[in-house]
Amino acid sequence: MSRMVIETSVREAGTDPIFRVAGAAKKRIAEVGKDKVINATLGALMDDNGDLVTFDTVYKVFKSLPDSEIASYAGIAGTPEFLEKVKDACFKKHTPQGYIRSIATPGGTGAVRHAVANYTELGDKILVQDWHWAPYGTIADENHRGIQTFQLFNDDNTFNMASYEKEMTELLEKQGRVLSILNTPAHNPTGYSISDEEWTKLADFYRETAQAHPDWRIIVLCDIAYIDFAGTQGCPRKFMEILSGLPENVLVLYAYSASKGYTMYGLRNGALLCVAPTEEIADEFAASGAYSNRGTWSNGTHSAMTTLAKINSDPELKEAFENEQKTYKAILQERAKAFVDAAKEVDLPICNYVDGFFISVPCADPVAVSDELMKMDFYIVALKKGLRFAPCAVSEEQCRKAPAMIKEAIRTVDGK
Repeated sequence: MSRMVIETSVREAGTDPIFRVAGAAKKRIAEVGKDKVINATLGALMDDNGDLVTFDTVYKVFKSLPDSEIASYAGIAGTPEFLEKVKDACFKKHTPQGYIRSIATPGGTGAVRHAVANYTELGDKILVQDWHWAPYGTIADENHRGIQTFQLFNDDNTFNMASYEKEMTELLEKQGRVLSILNTPAHNPTGYSISDEEWTKLADFYRETAQAHPDWRIIVLCDIAYIDFAGTQGCPRKFMEILSGLPENVLVLYAYSASKGYTMYGLRNGALLCVAPTEEIADEFAASGAYSNRGTWSNGTHSAMTTLAKINSDPELKEAFENEQKTYKAILQERAKAFVDAAKEVDLPICNYVDGFFISVPCADPVAVSDELMKMDFYIVALKKGLRFAPCAVSEEQCRKAPAMIKEAIRTVDGK
């Protein structure tokens, strides 16, 4: 029988690998109990009992909304209050210089989608880290683009500027425009954060390259999904000011997600923001974003937008909310520290972790190691270059136990 779906939309059946492993973990928990399973799969903040953390401030505001506000449409671009207040949520005290506009999207994923669709040509390649969130490739493919990777880490286990500049320049020479996605701070999946010194070098590179080639277009998308759980080494938002005053052929975008920072995972709330060098480019951004909203999901979740806007409009609510964030950020940092310290004790190599929900362990056969760990009732995500462990999802005690178990599984696989 001939296919009905078009050739470019033929897909393999099945669920996302992360959700598939998470499903297996959930099934095992139902069989033996939460206390006997380490489920380090999903990127959501869980308490020590394995239950999803939800901020009281967020859901008190949410549940206080009248039914009509929950049920009504939000407007194509987003509610005016949200579009204004999401700028405060994104930049806080580090608003960069430029013309700033925002477009409501269903989480950070929607923001990435719009950047790909509106700032690259059909067939273009998007520049991402070799360690990267796999759905970047899915989003690119769905929009008939591809991805090109650069090596995230150099020999010193810090940002590989040489690899980035090489791949960026080669793509610019081929395409004339490049969308570069930099997932930082608290990078998914490694937990690395680009330092302010590294950002200064990046800004200099953008400036010099753009001035030397005024016909090129450089678009930098900062995927800051985990920014509200970053900041162990200085201010996580200072780099936003560094990315100011760039030439007119450089556009900086921010993919902001309320899923993580506001514990609104299923409410699908986020925004794509631009910091444009001219008002014309900013207005162009807003028009294309609103049009894309209408042509994909029409509009976003009104109640989630209103909740974020109300919290950021009321000093008392904002303080209560930020205190909750700080409490769980500290818990996350203690869990991550327990894993990193234990990894050192058993001599388990890990990527350079700074902040965030994830820690990565390089290994030669990630799928086989993941399968081996499942035999120990330990569920972890296998990536192309290694394993992704989620301290956000497990207790400090489990974080401390995990490195020795991973080391044992790698040794078993390597010995086969």
